[in-house]
Amino acid sequence: MSEEITKFKVTIDGITVEVAPNTTIVQAARQIGGSAVPPTMCYYSKLENSGGRCRTCLVEVSKGSDKDPRPMPKLVPSCRTTIMDGMEVKVATSEKVKNAVTGITELLLLNHPLDCPICDQAGECKLQDLVYEHGLEKTRTEFPRQTFKKEDIGKYISLNKNRCILCNRCVLVANQLTNERNHGILFRGDHAEISTYISKAIENDFSGNMIDVCPVGALTDRTARFKSRVWFTEPVNARCNCDKCGGKVVLWLKGDEIIRITARKDEYNEVEEFICNECRFERKDLKYWTIEGPAHISDHSVISLNHYELPLPKNDPHYLVNQQKAKTIE
Repeated sequence: MSEEITKFKVTIDGITVEVAPNTTIVQAARQIGGSAVPPTMCYYSKLENSGGRCRTCLVEVSKGSDKDPRPMPKLVPSCRTTIMDGMEVKVATSEKVKNAVTGITELLLLNHPLDCPICDQAGECKLQDLVYEHGLEKTRTEFPRQTFKKEDIGKYISLNKNRCILCNRCVLVANQLTNERNHGILFRGDHAEISTYISKAIENDFSGNMIDVCPVGALTDRTARFKSRVWFTEPVNARCNCDKCGGKVVLWLKGDEIIRITARKDEYNEVEEFICNECRFERKDLKYWTIEGPAHISDHSVISLNHYELPLPKNDPHYLVNQQKAKTIE
């Protein structure tokens, strides 16, 4: 007879949930969902040792545990703080948290260029979402923004260091997927930057996943650059017979043209299954793919404005087009 697993009770914004020991606050909050989930710019559940860098996930612990009910004296990063039995946490209900995240957002924008109109990440940028929720109307910075020289890291990936927030996700995904990592964070403090240092090309078969894990527009798809705004494209789930990866992707279509290909992501914008470069960059033709249907897009996203998931009347001119795309393409 198996032993019963001990569960810890934690209350987040007045909602109680039971979790396993060693569960972090952000993991527990994701079981609740909604506004109880802190924003995360560096934490990525599928990457080992991620988190603890950006501080956007700060929360207020108003009760440490049943054994020690004292509140924690300072806000804590929810991605690095584990649950204690009886812990009570405030996220959306805490003014301290709101003020702290506003300040952190201001720091992230300290050197970030205001180039959303030309950035390919616009519409999918987590920093853009964070600024919308917590940003200030005016900046208090009077100094010029830090700039970096352009660096060519290969034919597939475009690196814009000015937009980088040093979340370290791209380094972690390279460590996890390959033994031939060519890039990392160089130098320290305000001189730190993502680079290969000797301008070496990044050509590993799974290097394109760096694009999917990047929360801002520092790493973008060079093959799709400036071809279309994301909200003008239609994302559909598709798959192919690939011997390197699972071949389960999202095709971003403009008519019958594939603008770009990305891995499928969950509700927290995290990759479900990493894909290879051949699927991502080399198969930009519908003949390679079997269409499974429309990809689900969160209602809060600008991409959902197309409402392509809604059922269309049969007399609508888009009805037949959507029916054809839902069929298997041989």
